[in-house]
Amino acid sequence: MNDSVDILSMPCVLDEGIASRARIGLVVLASDHTVEHEFRQVVTMPGVAVYQARIPNSFKITTHSLRAMAGDIAGQASVILPGVELDVLAYGCTSASMVLGEDRVFELIKKGRPEARPTTPITAAFAAFRAFRSRRIGVVTPYNEDINRIVRRYFIDNGLKVPVFGSFNQTDDNRASRISADSIRDAIMKIGSHTEVETVFLSCTSLRLTDAVHDIESQLGKPVTSSNHALIWHALRLAGVSEPINGYGSLYQLPAH
Repeated sequence: MNDSVDILSMPCVLDEGIASRARIGLVVLASDHTVEHEFRQVVTMPGVAVYQARIPNSFKITTHSLRAMAGDIAGQASVILPGVELDVLAYGCTSASMVLGEDRVFELIKKGRPEARPTTPITAAFAAFRAFRSRRIGVVTPYNEDINRIVRRYFIDNGLKVPVFGSFNQTDDNRASRISADSIRDAIMKIGSHTEVETVFLSCTSLRLTDAVHDIESQLGKPVTSSNHALIWHALRLAGVSEPINGYGSLYQLPAH
């Protein structure tokens, strides 16, 4: 005798799910240790969700490996929540966005997710500098000289001045992600101590800053942001999340321009 009861068509009501305010897509490098962690630290407001896909890349940071990602950006953007529209699609590589150029990255994002507003870490950083009304930027990177030349030139070509530039001179993303919080703090303080620097930018999504930025700014007395810190802020602002977010530095009190 079968005593089970099968109800095959239970009534249900659909709501907006966990992303009732905003859906943010994030394309993350296969070698990245940090960007998802920092997004999770900040994006805790109800109704806002972040969905990730990983893009193949080499852990060696070279112009060749950065250019090689172009063939996968559109495809990885397209596999995030198929059949559901995203508000924003963020591509999580600072140096590749400069090597390829933001316009090319936007084109590839739009090919994969035509409905989403695109951003990159360098796009977000430039928006942050506009919000800070800063044009003289002190830059800290983990990169070697080949990539550093591209970074400096990209800033200058976009109308910014780079009076002080510092680098940890790493070529391995797995090593860059392990640069200590104290090393990063010391580098920011050293670069930012120069009077001609208005804002300090920490380049590379592997480098950690978000949970320390408030204290560093308080000590330095100048705005500070990073690839991840700016990208999170810009993605939220593009998605319509406009309220100030406390505890993560001065940028998170500002709208995007």
